[in-house]
Amino acid sequence: MNRRNFLRTGSLAGITLSAFGLGACATTPTATAAPETATKETTGEATPATTATTDPTDFQLNEVTIQELQRKMQSGELTSKAITQLYLDRIQAVDKSGPKINSVIEVNPDALQFAEEMDQERKSGKIRGPLHGIPVMVKDNVDTHDKMSTSAGALALADNKANKDAFIVSQLRAAGAVIIGKTNLSEWANFRSTNSSSGWSGRGGQTKNAYVLDRTPCGSSSGSGVAVAANLCAVAVGTETNGSIVCPAAVSGVVGFKPTVGLVSRSGIIPISHTQDTAGPIARTVTDAAILMGVLAGVDPNDAATKESTGKAHTDYTKFLDANALQGKRIGVEKSFLEGHVAIDALLRQALDQLKSKGATIVEVEAMKSIRDVSRDSFKILQYEFKDGVNKYLATANAQVKTLKDVIEFNKRNEKTSMPFFKQEILEMSDKLGDLNTKEYKEAVKKQVSGSRTAIDKILKDNKLDAIAGPTYGPSWCIDLVNGDSFTGYGMSTPAAISGYPHVTVPLGQVQGLPVGISFFAGPYSEPKLFGIAYAYEQLSKHRKAPQFLKTTNPS
Repeated sequence: MNRRNFLRTGSLAGITLSAFGLGACATTPTATAAPETATKETTGEATPATTATTDPTDFQLNEVTIQELQRKMQSGELTSKAITQLYLDRIQAVDKSGPKINSVIEVNPDALQFAEEMDQERKSGKIRGPLHGIPVMVKDNVDTHDKMSTSAGALALADNKANKDAFIVSQLRAAGAVIIGKTNLSEWANFRSTNSSSGWSGRGGQTKNAYVLDRTPCGSSSGSGVAVAANLCAVAVGTETNGSIVCPAAVSGVVGFKPTVGLVSRSGIIPISHTQDTAGPIARTVTDAAILMGVLAGVDPNDAATKESTGKAHTDYTKFLDANALQGKRIGVEKSFLEGHVAIDALLRQALDQLKSKGATIVEVEAMKSIRDVSRDSFKILQYEFKDGVNKYLATANAQVKTLKDVIEFNKRNEKTSMPFFKQEILEMSDKLGDLNTKEYKEAVKKQVSGSRTAIDKILKDNKLDAIAGPTYGPSWCIDLVNGDSFTGYGMSTPAAISGYPHVTVPLGQVQGLPVGISFFAGPYSEPKLFGIAYAYEQLSKHRKAPQFLKTTNPS
């Protein structure tokens, strides 16, 4: 979650953009592994961009799609075991050595065994579906009943071995996906401190942006975005409360889809907010995101919100991928984002021209302005729900801590390793609040949920829109473990986040080698329409470019 969205501007961070600071980053302490084993490094003075000493761009499966992997397995060119081994070798070469992007917090020691089982099933004629034998990463706040821990990146939960798979992990295994490992994240999904650095966790250290290594991966699904961008897996699962899928996807030049809250189960996922949390796919293409979404979606008896998706979920979202899906569509563009930064303005206007060239009508709207008032209590709502959800999760977890208060005390006792750069004031503020029967909470959540949905529905209806679009976020900022994140620039995540509506980001282009994305969001359970729009735009633009792992940006 991009918690500064709430703390700086009452949930709407950076409606306009004055400056990005695209020169080389200043020297700052950087942890690329857990603090107790980390070493400090510097980026040096501003110099033209250079690549790492090895060539991380040379990889047999570079930019390969799920469908291409299936064809390789079907033809016998590769097996699932061979593909899994290639990705494991890739993780070692790029994530743990080479440029050391540090996006993977743990690899699955049983991945090769499961891949071999999928190969045996294939030989016997059994194919479970499009993910059969495909290596997938999941974020380290998602329970996996195996030898890996589920920690939300926190040292206090480093020993937490889940009693059972999260519902979505069960879905993935049933579909034949190979859970190859877990991705690093902003600790506690970026809900620990007002001064945190996205992509840093006590257990995993600092994840780096694969495009420019001294730049942030955004968060909180930092590792999932970077792992997909760097070709460490085929696809990955992220989670979002507000921006945690779409921001890391956008700054990593990949596709991220935050579904309608209730389309994908949250049971077995370390929570922040039951009104906003959801898991979703991160992929290099819209098609791969659609394939993964079809496996993730489903009604879970242990997550009441998923009951609403009965009859609205699909097992195959690829059937909605149509290169002509823009024909006759009316797309609202956020008016306040048309004059923010000259480089992004140019990319956005090019995108709007492309949308119009395929039959879409563009309508200027002010969606962000209409959301501002109803989102003022967002941070307070999340604090109440975080305390409630984390206490319920920890009560049955296999961790040494059983309550949020226990986590706070653990961090105090282990301050040198748990809090070397920033503290835990959000945890402490949340723990001081009452339960979900508190009048303040009940009134705030009612106002926000109903108000945000009413506002978005009205804009869509009054303008006869199929979706609303705008730049997802600005380019990646410098990693800064001293001052924390600098969320300057655009931010399209809040309307969809607080309403629980779906939101997809697709690569829009690059600004001085730093990817930016374009967002489309619409009403509840409009995933089929959004997949169609996103796919049609992707086929027009084809802005996805593999990272070059540059050490820093060229300031000239």
